[in-house]
Amino acid sequence: PNPFNPVTRIEYGLPVTSQVKLSIYDLLGREVITLVDGIQEAGYRSITWYGMNHAGSGVGAGMYFYVIQAGDFRQVKKMVLLK
Repeated sequence: PNPFNPVTRIEYGLPVTSQVKLSIYDLLGREVITLVDGIQEAGYRSITWYGMNHAGSGVGAGMYFYVIQAGDFRQVKKMVLLK
């Protein structure tokens, strides 16, 4: 999803049904928004982030990180929002 303006799609696959949490963080480690937080069945998924925070306001250009947790799996990836 790099770089993106103003929308990006995050794709992931689940080998088994899992509790999934996918959140976006800024460079200071502050949570910007949680896109997924719940149980999902096995399979491929995608979620779209429209560059908005929890309050529905657009975020500024810069580097962001998404963290996906599914069961014991955890992964962090960086994204760059250009405006």
